[in-house]
Amino acid sequence: QVQLVESGGGSVQAGGSLRLSCAASGDTFSSYRMAWFRQAPRKEREGVASIRSASTLYADSVKGRFTISKDNAKNTLYLQMNSLKPEDTAMYYCAAEAYGGTWPTLFVDEYTYWGQGTQVTVSS
Repeated sequence: QVQLVESGGGSVQAGGSLRLSCAASGDTFSSYRMAWFRQAPRKEREGVASIRSASTLYADSVKGRFTISKDNAKNTLYLQMNSLKPEDTAMYYCAAEAYGGTWPTLFVDEYTYWGQGTQVTVSS
């Protein structure tokens, strides 16, 4: 069982930055495939960024603005979000797959473990 706890959400103005963190349990964190997803009201959950080993994958809407990273020594996943836009407003979720494939993925069904979410609100 993997437990995930997100933090770092908040309210910022457009153009601002936030860094989300996701603390994970488990002895084999370094091998997890992990991702950040987000869900706005009345919209489906969408993948934002994923990481597996040294490989990363980003949604087109966040490329060049968001950076996903892992600190295996701290069992923590990060999402650095720069140049935030009002359309980035959503609940952000951390997801993990302990026995994932070789490559990162933004498909919701590929992940077994989910955090409780952290709210990000960007005002214009």
